[in-house]
Amino acid sequence: MVVASLSLRNLTRHYGHVRAVDDLSLEVPDGAFVTLLGPSGCGKSTTLNLVAGLDRPNTGTILLGDRDVTRVPPNERRMAMVFQNYALYPDMTVFENIGFSLKLRRRPASEITERVTEVAEMLDIGHLLQRKPAQLSGGQQQRVALGRALVKQPLVFLLDEPFSNLDAALRARMRTEVKHLHLALGTTSVFVTHDQEEAMTLSDLICVMREGKIIQSGSPTEIYTKPRNMYVAEFVGKPRMSLVAGSLEQGAEGVAFVGGDLRIELGRGGDLGLGEGPWPSVVLGVRSEDVMVYPAGPVSGLATFAATVGLTEPIGSDTFVELDVGEATIIARVEPDLPIGLGQAIAAALRPSGIHLFDGESGERIVA
Repeated sequence: MVVASLSLRNLTRHYGHVRAVDDLSLEVPDGAFVTLLGPSGCGKSTTLNLVAGLDRPNTGTILLGDRDVTRVPPNERRMAMVFQNYALYPDMTVFENIGFSLKLRRRPASEITERVTEVAEMLDIGHLLQRKPAQLSGGQQQRVALGRALVKQPLVFLLDEPFSNLDAALRARMRTEVKHLHLALGTTSVFVTHDQEEAMTLSDLICVMREGKIIQSGSPTEIYTKPRNMYVAEFVGKPRMSLVAGSLEQGAEGVAFVGGDLRIELGRGGDLGLGEGPWPSVVLGVRSEDVMVYPAGPVSGLATFAATVGLTEPIGSDTFVELDVGEATIIARVEPDLPIGLGQAIAAALRPSGIHLFDGESGERIVA
């Protein structure tokens, strides 16, 4: 299938005083799977509608390859969109739903049958072609919606929160199927979701959005391990990154983080990639997998601290543990058979590579 790059250049869409999309620029390479990730109201669906041609920008340009499609009607853009609510025609069979766009283009009946059958077999719904949407499960309806998009042989595949109406197990299965489908077809895809797990699983590139702007874009690994600010740090990751407000103190042995009853020696600022200070207001961030718990007693070395077990949350393969240090709480991920109990005093340490520091005023990252 032919693919094409997609370029969004300085797109703006406002409704009165509300800027739903605010001077947004994005380059989507040929065949890439790009996710627009953010909470409700951040502008991700509006951006997708602008790309699809369902809405028009106030300013800016949309390029499909070298072609300016900013004012091109939706049906002439060679893009296909899968909606959150599937938008199937209830009185049509699965076959008719999938082939409807081909019928509108007056394609020969033999071609329609061939292409619909091919797509249906690819999605494992060939045996459902004579059923109507009301006779299908949610997952089957989602496959029909995907098939209706794929049969158009689009240059760009657009997906607007397509799994949000499915239960957790079916969402996970559909994520896997869409990933396989993308790898098999190589079509340029733009996916919208508020679910960071979906974004991490599917994407080549994640664009985290807030108030109509892209706050950070990068690979899933980059977004997760090097969040640009506290907004990204909290939004991406499950459980959320633990954040503790405090300050940095410079001593003979290096830098120490101090926040309430928590004091952690971090070592030399240069080793952390810490820029020039002073830093009177900082926020320490740490992910659960970067916290090591030692139930037997105190440990020595950098990035160690004492804490009390405030809560345990078993999830099967792991257990999440809330470590209380005064008013501060840090969540650790531990083995399910680790011998700890509520109220127990323990020692803990942070992996040096997993220490994140943010400016307390701006929220921006201050370590490399």
